[in-house]
Amino acid sequence: MNLRLLDLRVIESSAFVAAPLAGLTLAQFGADVIRVEMIGGGIDYGRLPLMPSGRSLYWTGLNKAKRSIAIDLRRPAGRELVQALVTSDGENGGVLLTNIASKWLAHSDLADRRPDLISCTIEGNQDGSTAVDYTVNCAAGYPAMTGAGSIDAPVNHVLPAWDIACAFQAAFAIVSAADRRRRTGKGAELRIALSDVAFSMVSHLGVAAEAELLGETRPAIGNYIYGAFGRDFATADGKRVMVAAISTGQWKALVAACSIEAEVAALQQRCGLDFDREADRYHGRDAIAALVEPWCAARGFVEVEALFNQHRVCWGQYRTTTDLLANDHRVSLTNPIWERIETIGVGSHHAAGTPIRAQGESRRAMTPAPLLGQHTDEVLLDVLGLDSGAVGRLHDAGIVAGAERDPTVAGGR
Repeated sequence: MNLRLLDLRVIESSAFVAAPLAGLTLAQFGADVIRVEMIGGGIDYGRLPLMPSGRSLYWTGLNKAKRSIAIDLRRPAGRELVQALVTSDGENGGVLLTNIASKWLAHSDLADRRPDLISCTIEGNQDGSTAVDYTVNCAAGYPAMTGAGSIDAPVNHVLPAWDIACAFQAAFAIVSAADRRRRTGKGAELRIALSDVAFSMVSHLGVAAEAELLGETRPAIGNYIYGAFGRDFATADGKRVMVAAISTGQWKALVAACSIEAEVAALQQRCGLDFDREADRYHGRDAIAALVEPWCAARGFVEVEALFNQHRVCWGQYRTTTDLLANDHRVSLTNPIWERIETIGVGSHHAAGTPIRAQGESRRAMTPAPLLGQHTDEVLLDVLGLDSGAVGRLHDAGIVAGAERDPTVAGGR
C-alpha cells in the first residue's frame, strides 16, 4: 500500500521556494497538484543550478510529483482558464496555493464562483510588501549571532530556513482547512507572511523573550551550541566532526568516549560547575573544549568514529554534498527515503520522498518533475471537461501550450 493520505486537487501558481515546496509536500501525500506556469516558463524555470541541457535542477527538484499546465497568463482568456481550474467542480477541488499577488486570483472574486473555496496565499510581509528568506532572516536577528557574526559583519546562512518552515505551515493550513470544509462545508482564505513565520519561531525558541525580559541580545558564539555543550573538532588526519552534548546522556557518552572522566571531575571542582546541568556545560564550554580538542587532534578519523559510535556519542562528520552522496550509506537505497528516478533533461539521479514513515504503508514512488506543459491537454479535458475541439482552439489561439520537447534532443526547447 502506498502512503496516500490526501485526496485533494490543488492549483498552484507560484515562484521561489515556500509555495512550490508546500505544493510538493502536499503532492508527496497524494494530492493532485497542478502547477500553472507561463508558456515558456516563469521566473524559476531557468534558475541555477542548470544541467548542460539547460534544465533547472532547482525547478525540477521543487516540482516533482506535480502536473504541469502552460497558459498565457497575460491574456484574459488564459486567466479565465486558471480561475475555472481553481473553482472547478468536485468535493476535492477548489484549492488554490499561490504567492503571486494577482488581483485576478483574489479569494473574494473566486469565492463568488465557488463559496467553499480554500485559498492559501504566501506573502513576504503581513502588510503585503515584498520579502524573501534573506531579507526576513536579517530582520529576525540571526545573521548577527551566526558563527562570528555581528550587526557590522553579519553572517548569512545558505539554508532557506524560513521558506522551509513557511512551506510546511502552508501545507498544514491547507490540510486543516480541507478537513474543516469536509465537516462544515466552509471554505477558507489563508494568508501566511514569510516574516511572520520567522517572528513566530523567534518567539517560540525564547529569543524574543530573552531580549525583552532579560534585556540581552544573544551574542555570536562561533560554532558552539547555545545553552549546552557542542562544537566542531579536527582529527589528526584533517577531518572535522561536530559533537553535541545537549542531554545528560549525550554528555556522559562524550566523556566516556574521550576517557576524560578524571579531568572533567577536576574541572568541575575547580570551576564550581556541575556539568550534568546543560547551563553549566554551556558556561564551561571553553574549558570542556580544551579537553576534547587535543583528544580529537591526537587521533585519526577512523579511531574517533569507532569510539564515538561505540559509546553512542551524538556526532556528525563535516562533508560536502558530493562527499555525502558518494560515501554515506544513508543515501543508498538501503534508506527507503531515497530512490533513483529519471527526469527528462536531467537524467538518472537520487530523489527523496517524504520523510514521514507510516507503519504498514510504503512511501509512494517518486514521480519526476514534468516537462513544462506536459499535462495541459490532460488537465483541460479531465478537470474542466473541455472537448478536444475546444482544447485545439486554445492551442491555435496561443492561450495554452503542450509539453516542451526534451531539451536533450536536438531542437528541444
